[in-house]
Amino acid sequence: MRKGESLVANFDWVLFSVYMVLLIMGVSTVYSTAYNEDHPFLFDFSQKYGKQMIWLFVSLFLGLLVFLIDSDIYRKFCLPIYFFTLTLLVIVLFMPPVNGARAWLGIGSMGIQPAEFSKIGTGLLLARFISKVNVKQQTIQTVLIANIIILFPMVLILLQPDAGTFVVFTSFLFVMYREGITYDPLILKLVNTIPGVKFKQTWVGSHFIPILFVVVFLSLVTLLMSNEKISFDFLPGIILTGYWSVALSLTIFALFLSFVFRFIAFKRDRNRASLIVLIGYFLAISLSSVVNFGFQGLAEHQKDRIELFLGLKEDPDGEDYNRNRAMAAVGSGGMFGKGYNNASVASVESNHVPESETDFIFCPFAEEWGFFGTFILVCLYMFMLLRIVMIAERQRSAFNRVYAYMVAMILFYHFAINIGMNIGFAPVIGIPLPFFSYGGSSMMAFSVMMFILLKLDSQRRDALQ
Repeated sequence: MRKGESLVANFDWVLFSVYMVLLIMGVSTVYSTAYNEDHPFLFDFSQKYGKQMIWLFVSLFLGLLVFLIDSDIYRKFCLPIYFFTLTLLVIVLFMPPVNGARAWLGIGSMGIQPAEFSKIGTGLLLARFISKVNVKQQTIQTVLIANIIILFPMVLILLQPDAGTFVVFTSFLFVMYREGITYDPLILKLVNTIPGVKFKQTWVGSHFIPILFVVVFLSLVTLLMSNEKISFDFLPGIILTGYWSVALSLTIFALFLSFVFRFIAFKRDRNRASLIVLIGYFLAISLSSVVNFGFQGLAEHQKDRIELFLGLKEDPDGEDYNRNRAMAAVGSGGMFGKGYNNASVASVESNHVPESETDFIFCPFAEEWGFFGTFILVCLYMFMLLRIVMIAERQRSAFNRVYAYMVAMILFYHFAINIGMNIGFAPVIGIPLPFFSYGGSSMMAFSVMMFILLKLDSQRRDALQ
C-alpha cells in the first residue's frame, strides 16, 4: 500500500454493504424460522438463532483478521494453505459419520466442515498457478497441473461423501476457461497418436462451454430415454430400449454428416472432416454408454432421486418429499407473502419442510415475503455477483482477477443450485445459500473468502502479478 494511504482508502464499501445486508436478512430469517416462544431472546445460545449470532460475530472477527493481513501473504503462502485444507479433508475421513457422511471435524455439536474451507485453499493456489501461466504457450503439463489442483480436494470430498460441494468445485473449470486454460494440448497429443494423423491445432478445448452444453444435453437425453421402449416404422417388428435408440440416432446422424461433408468440404479437407465426425461419434457413443450403464449401476434410492428430478416418476410423500414440500412453501407465499414470523408450511415447528433453516432457508423467506421479497433477494445476489465481476475486471494483478472470478463462480453455484432446489429446478444435493443458511462452517468460509477479495482489491494498485 502506498505511503500515507489509509488501510480502507480503497475498501469496496458497496460490496461490504451488500454482504452485511445478506447476513442480517439471513439471521433474521433463521430467527423467524426456528422461533421458540419459550426462548424469544435472539441471543439465547441454546437456540439455533442464538448460535447463528455467534457464527455471525465469529465470521466478522475472522473477516477483520483476514483484512489486516497483507495481501502478499495470500500469494506467497497459497501452497501451504492448500495443503493445510487437504490435510483437514484427509483427517475428516477418519472421524465418526454424522448423518451418513464423514464431513465434520470436531466434537459433538461443535465442529466445522473442512470442505467449505477447501474452496478457499484451492481458489488461492489455482489463482496463483494460472497467474504465472502464459496461456499462449500452455502445455500438457500446464493443463494437468491445473486440473490436479482441483481434482485432489474433489476426490477427498467425494469420499465423505458430499455431492453438493463436489459439484461446486466444477465452478473452477469455468474460470480456467475464461482465463484461456483449455484442454487443447492434451487433446492434440491424444489425437496425434492416431497413425497418419497430424493436427497442428484443435478447436475442441477452446470451445469448452458449448461442448459442455452438448454433453449435458446428450446425458439428459440418455437418462430420459433409459427406460423407454421404442419401435421404428422403418424397422418393423424391432423394438429398441431407450439407450439403443439413442445409439442408433447418433449413428444415423454421424453417417448423415459424413455424407454431407463429402459434398460440401474441399477435397483436401474431406479426410480431416470425416475423422472429426468419427471422433465425435465415438465420444458421443462412449458418453451415452457411460451415462446409461452408470445409471443402471446406481443404488435404487440414487436412481429414484434422478428419476424424480427428471420427472420420470412421482413420489410426493416419499423420496420427493423435501422438494415437493419446498415448492409448496414457496408457492404459498403468493405475491407479497404471509408476513414476518408467519410461515406455516416451512417453519421448524411444523416440520413440513425438513432442514428449512439450512439447505431450504429460501422456503420460509419466500413464504413470509412472497414473490416481491424473493425478487429483491435475487436482485441482491445478482448485484453482488456483478459487483465482484466489476472488481475482477479492474485488477492489475492476474492473481487478484482470477481469485475474484473464482469467488463469483462459487457464489453463483451456491445461489443458483440452492434456489433451484427450493423451486424444483435442481436436484436436492445439500448446498447452503451463501450468508443466509444456518451453519457456522459455510458462513465463516464465505466470509473469509469475501474479506480476502476485499483485501486484494484494497491493495490492487500495488499488485502487479
